Amino acid sequence: MNSSVVVSGGTGGLGSAVTRTLLAAGWQVVVPYVDERELERVEPHPQLELVAADLFDPVAAAAVVAAAGDRLAALVNLVGGFASGGRVHETPVEEFERQFRLNLRPAYLLCQAALPRMLEAGAGAIVCVSTRAALRPFPGAAGYISSKAAVLAFVDALAAEYTADGLRANAILPSVIDTPANRASQPDADHSRWVTPEQIAQVIRFLCAEESAAISGAHIPVYGRA
Repeated sequence: MNSSVVVSGGTGGLGSAVTRTLLAAGWQVVVPYVDERELERVEPHPQLELVAADLFDPVAAAAVVAAAGDRLAALVNLVGGFASGGRVHETPVEEFERQFRLNLRPAYLLCQAALPRMLEAGAGAIVCVSTRAALRPFPGAAGYISSKAAVLAFVDALAAEYTADGLRANAILPSVIDTPANRASQPDADHSRWVTPEQIAQVIRFLCAEESAAISGAHIPVYGRA
């Protein structure tokens, strides 16, 4: 039986590419979803299991991890969101806090559920997604930027706590991803310079695989040519 991986956000613009890439590499892939319309982005596959789940709920997050079974070897945290608007003095604290909840809570709950299984196995890989903006901020998105910087700190904490147990945690930092939504929002940009979901998916595949067993606590830029 193949090793299994949980991919949160595995039906999204990036996540569907990650799901396809991991399936092609032979993984058993568990993908949680909320809205059935999301499922249009993923093709049925004998090694793909789709689980309806609210990842902001601890019980639901634990159920998703349980669906991966005893062969759980990797967790990819892709759930998150972006919001921009005014500068800090123009942005209600509730909007600021909403970004932290969206970009951290599902990742924390899935890690919390997955780590005991990985500790029992003595191995496991966790991959989280931050953003280049966490290192190169721009105006009008303090909540997004701060919460994605917190993702990096969370990965560092995971690496500090679990690397000695044979578990590894790493983060990738994409620039603008070449998705239909981003093209629609920036029609005049040079899309050829953007990183593609497929390129990012290959990096994630590597970070889940045994070939990357020596890497933990890394913040890996995936900027394309932008």
